[in-house]
Amino acid sequence: MDTILSNGHKKNNMVDSGYFKKGCNPFAQTGRSKLQNERASLNQQIIKEMRMRAGAENLLKATTNNKVREMVVLELSYVNSNLQLLMEHLEGLNSSVEVYQNVEETSSLPLIPMGLKETKAADFSVPFKDFILEHYSEDGSNYEDTIADLMDLRQACRTPSRSDAGIDLLSSYFSQLSFVENRFFPPSRQMGIFFTWYDSFTGVPVCQQNIALEKASILFNTGALYTQIATRCNRQNQSGLESAIDAFQKAAGTLNHLKETFTHTPSYDMSPAMLNMLTRMMLAQAQECVFDKIALPGIKNEYFCLCRMAQEAAKVCDVYSVVYQSMIQTPVKDHVPFFWSAMAQVKTNHYRALAHYFVATALLDHELCPNDDEDKQEKALSQLYDSMPDGMSPLKILKSKDDRKHLGKAHLRKAILDHEEALRIHNLCRQVKKLDVLQEILQAGHKRSLNKYSEFDSENDFVDFIEAPQIIAKTEQKAEMAVPSTSKVKLTDFFQKLGPLALFSAKQRWTAPRGVHITPQEGDLGFTLKGDAPVQIQSLDPLSPAAIEGVKEGDYIVSIQDTDCKWLGVSEVMKMLKNVGDEGVDIQVISLMENTVSSMPNKSATYCGGLPKTYSMICLAMDDDKIGKTRKVTKKLSFLSWGNKNKQKTASTISPSSAVTRTLPSKNRLSTAFSNTDSSLY
Repeated sequence: MDTILSNGHKKNNMVDSGYFKKGCNPFAQTGRSKLQNERASLNQQIIKEMRMRAGAENLLKATTNNKVREMVVLELSYVNSNLQLLMEHLEGLNSSVEVYQNVEETSSLPLIPMGLKETKAADFSVPFKDFILEHYSEDGSNYEDTIADLMDLRQACRTPSRSDAGIDLLSSYFSQLSFVENRFFPPSRQMGIFFTWYDSFTGVPVCQQNIALEKASILFNTGALYTQIATRCNRQNQSGLESAIDAFQKAAGTLNHLKETFTHTPSYDMSPAMLNMLTRMMLAQAQECVFDKIALPGIKNEYFCLCRMAQEAAKVCDVYSVVYQSMIQTPVKDHVPFFWSAMAQVKTNHYRALAHYFVATALLDHELCPNDDEDKQEKALSQLYDSMPDGMSPLKILKSKDDRKHLGKAHLRKAILDHEEALRIHNLCRQVKKLDVLQEILQAGHKRSLNKYSEFDSENDFVDFIEAPQIIAKTEQKAEMAVPSTSKVKLTDFFQKLGPLALFSAKQRWTAPRGVHITPQEGDLGFTLKGDAPVQIQSLDPLSPAAIEGVKEGDYIVSIQDTDCKWLGVSEVMKMLKNVGDEGVDIQVISLMENTVSSMPNKSATYCGGLPKTYSMICLAMDDDKIGKTRKVTKKLSFLSWGNKNKQKTASTISPSSAVTRTLPSKNRLSTAFSNTDSSLY
């Protein structure tokens, strides 16, 4: 379970005390967490070998010495062999499905979960504080705790718990990334933050400054976590099966959303072809759970029940057949684990065998009696096939004992062949052979079909041999993609103190806050206010004291008497200015500037020979993670504000707001007149 810790403490107590974020436990010593830690270790070994291969290939191109070239070629062969072994080890981790299954599962076919993508730690502290000082004209050190909270949230997303709390954790960070992208990532330049994520299937790292890679990877992990939740459900009861169906459908919806939203992801596991295959596989597993739910109360040896279950099994067979066809297409077949494709083949043959067995049992064990509804049975039989065998009709089969027997035995022969094919494929894959439950189920189905066939065996079978027709797939509950609801996740913008996002974003450019001292003049401030937070100045009298002091038409009021009013509307600002006397009031205003800088083109890595052509080699030059998954983020001092460490907050060499000098208040007197409307004349 996810509650066991190496130090003997329980996870719930740690979460309740605030030691860990809810939905995260990096100390959980489970089979799943050990696999994920092993995956992280393999990723580091793979990147080490890739560095060595890149260096050897460069040396091979540069040298003309034959002896050196021979040594380099030999070294390259060793490196490539090591990479191959590491890739096979990683494939083995992706094939370790038994640790994800429910511990009470003893009679259900194993389901395939997805592993989480691994990442390296990213430091937002210095770039964000510098950007806040430069772009928002605020002291970045005031946001150290907020930046640290964001980095802690990212760290927590590396070890989400296999529960709804883990999903909420990933959803919260994904939503925060949308705010962060709008606040800190301008279209005109890069921020200098490198996001490194490892391919879930190959372990190949991808490093980019594009925050879209971060968002896509979190979305991929959300879908992967849904699959792990689904495989953990107890499929021995109704509620567990319904939860598994729901989780697999949400996984499919999440992966499909990723495919449609992020179209140029540079990672193999997030390519459109791979995501399309993964979506189909999750829907197939959801359909398999639908079959288990219908069969949970037991399959009665009754004609209509058997016909219904035959079509349900044929439906599961069809969806797994489509999954397998997706797996053997280029380029998916080069990266999908062989275990996965073997499991898809095994389940395709297993459920096809079940469909034929159910039809055979319905024909052999149930004869048409005088009290039976002849029309209803004829309709049920006719709906099983696209076309009837030559010389046969549904009614003729129902009324003829010999035709029933011949057709039923044909279905049994087909069931036996499919069971044998499933067992053959099962024995071909080393990882599949390790699944004892799977082998027991396949052997039991094969034995059941053989025993049934032996009951009706006769010497003249070869004379009356007919081919069993294909069974039409039909289901009462089709598995469909579901979009997860994020409404239950309470979300607050970490950087809301910067102001409303519609105005205070990285795309908008404005002047630094200008300090202005305004005084009343004969009951008139010389302007009106409009809009929501922050309020905007309009109808400015060019001869008013405010205009003389430097206020412009269209300026936004961001501060009154050192009180931040970026989130205040017209009525709140009116109250603050209502009691302005002859001494006047200090305000700060900003002016929007026109954006003339064009957006930067988005670049994504392209792969060639296992290494990315435009792959940023900075991830190969970086040291391995030095920030532990449980280590508290260190708050670093922004290099732009380092020299002003002991000075007052306003003493900034970058923010021009501190250089604004006040003019003396006008001698003319002002009185104020207010109304209760959204636009007031001062």
